[in-house]
Amino acid sequence: MRKVLYDRFGDEQVLEVREQPAPTISQNQLLIQVKAASINPLDWKIYHGEMKLLSGSSFPKGVGIDFAGIVSQVGSGVTRYRPGDAVFGFLEVFKGGALADYVVVTEEAIAHKPANISFDQAAALPVTGLAALQIVDQLAGVRQGHEVLINGATGGVGLFAIQLAKQRGARVTAVAGPAGLGQATQLGADSVIDYTKQRIGELPQRFDAIIDMSDKLSFTAAQQLLKPRATFVSMLPSPLGLARAFFHNLFSGQKHQILILKPSATGLRTLAALAEGGLQIPVEKVYDLANIRQAYQETSQGQVKGKAVVVLD
Repeated sequence: MRKVLYDRFGDEQVLEVREQPAPTISQNQLLIQVKAASINPLDWKIYHGEMKLLSGSSFPKGVGIDFAGIVSQVGSGVTRYRPGDAVFGFLEVFKGGALADYVVVTEEAIAHKPANISFDQAAALPVTGLAALQIVDQLAGVRQGHEVLINGATGGVGLFAIQLAKQRGARVTAVAGPAGLGQATQLGADSVIDYTKQRIGELPQRFDAIIDMSDKLSFTAAQQLLKPRATFVSMLPSPLGLARAFFHNLFSGQKHQILILKPSATGLRTLAALAEGGLQIPVEKVYDLANIRQAYQETSQGQVKGKAVVVLD
């Protein structure tokens, strides 16, 4: 089978498509034939070596966290799935390996794919959808009447966060570039801000929650826009950032929460129900496996807005 692997940290040139033996399963595992896998910023932060404290430095390493596909084999202990089922799910966040013809998972890492979405859309849903759920419901605690600012609103997570925050009854202000303003409005944002024309720090209103998807807005800069008891949520944890946030939160009503993604089968089933109910899953660009370096180069450089997916035929 084909699998994307790399033997050292570096840029997209370290990624290679190699032939590997097909994996085998134990009694509590399933073998999934991957139809599509999505691209996430965490992927390139890992292969660049920025997350080595969490990912480790042993090689070779695989790439890709979330996927959609068809159950090929099931172990004797598997009860909820059978060969031929269409599913979507995730692998270990800092281990990866979804960009392969086959992956091995447990039942707790997958859910049935909704019939009303494609494999491409299903692959785009787990990491960014679970992140948006965790941010909106757990970290920011968004609820009816809240004023929410989403910075970087038309990235993968932001597209879902807009929709979820609106479902919770919040008033959403979305910050994006000129090309993303229409999409943010279409997904439900009450107002949009073009960051090339207006500085966020000059906004007159104050917010119950500020969610920064861009990794460019500091907590210090965000504090002036927060209400006295409000929450700032940022992405991509670091040991120093987590420590600073912890000690700050002990003494201040303005909280700084940092996303540490915690995938779960329950979360996947929630996403499946949301997709069946009309959650929009915009896939901006689709690549094939032969163009994997181009796919990561373009996405890591910001040339693709929203979600990008790699298909495996």
